[in-house]
Amino acid sequence: MRPLLPVAGERERPGSVLPPPPPPPGPGSVSLLLPPPPLSGKPSAAGSMDTVPSDRLRLIFCFLAVFVCYFYYGILQESITRSKYGDQEESFVYAKSLVFVQCVINAIFAKLIIQLFEKPSIERTPHWLYAVCSMSYLGAMVSSNSALQYVNYPTQVLGKSCKPIPVMLLGVIIGRKRYPLAKYLCVLLIVLGVALFMYKPKKGTDSANDHIFGFGEMLLLASLTLDGMTGVAQEHMRANFQTGSNQMMLNINVWSSLFLGIGVLFTGEIWEFLNFTERHPSILYKILLFSLTSALGQSFIFMTVVYFGPLTCSIITTTRKFFTILGSVLIFGNPISSLQWAGTVLVFLGLGLDAKYGKTTKKNK
Repeated sequence: MRPLLPVAGERERPGSVLPPPPPPPGPGSVSLLLPPPPLSGKPSAAGSMDTVPSDRLRLIFCFLAVFVCYFYYGILQESITRSKYGDQEESFVYAKSLVFVQCVINAIFAKLIIQLFEKPSIERTPHWLYAVCSMSYLGAMVSSNSALQYVNYPTQVLGKSCKPIPVMLLGVIIGRKRYPLAKYLCVLLIVLGVALFMYKPKKGTDSANDHIFGFGEMLLLASLTLDGMTGVAQEHMRANFQTGSNQMMLNINVWSSLFLGIGVLFTGEIWEFLNFTERHPSILYKILLFSLTSALGQSFIFMTVVYFGPLTCSIITTTRKFFTILGSVLIFGNPISSLQWAGTVLVFLGLGLDAKYGKTTKKNK
């Protein structure tokens, strides 16, 4: 929100100490929203006292909004993809259709935000760049959702929490960036934590589930790599075209909906998805809530970045992911060993330290 401009035309009356009352506002004037100016030219104590509680309340609101939206988003995601439906105990295997619905609702939500709260502006970002970014964005989401058919939700959340690794690697290789030593140490903590989490000691009897790196983990790795490519593309948009967050959210989701819509029609998955929802109509309510919490969560993250910066946002999202894992263990009974808990703590310790100390980058010359 842009700061309000002072009302022009106010002059001090001869022989008077106090300024005259402002002229009556015309159509569209915002003078009634301005507080009276302090006599000394310094901010009033009452004004500063009012600002601190409002900032605290806004921070609490942003934290609770992000936490509730994405916590519920995670619970719904696990419930949709890992539940059994009907007497035949069918599984939901339509990850592309689920992401298609999510992208459509994200695009509609972003369009409403732009229409209601933003002024018209000239779009400078090339459409081909949105299209390329949407491909990696799509691939990351489809891979992440598909991985839940093979790994439990704590593994998926922990894997997605390793996003700084591909972002840093691709930043060095493609963006020619140099990172501070603290960044590499934080990433090393994350790698060690993931290694501990993924390590499964051999048992006396072989089991199909006793794998170290299976297809689900490969999907998570693909999702992470594509996430890194999406991050590089988004940084390029902001640096070169000053692309706004809501414009980015709208256009990427529009292109993603177009590509994925063609894909699910060409493969016929959309008809299987509709037949599945007809057999189990209760899932439609979950899918709608899942998509709405995704769109709301993205908006609250943008709000947090605007008012409090990316550091505060990173701390909030990192905290949310940890409690999402805890909620998955308690609600769905996903077993986690003490070694995996140690790995989880290392990962989130690395993420927290990275949010605090690892954000400075330098371009190579």
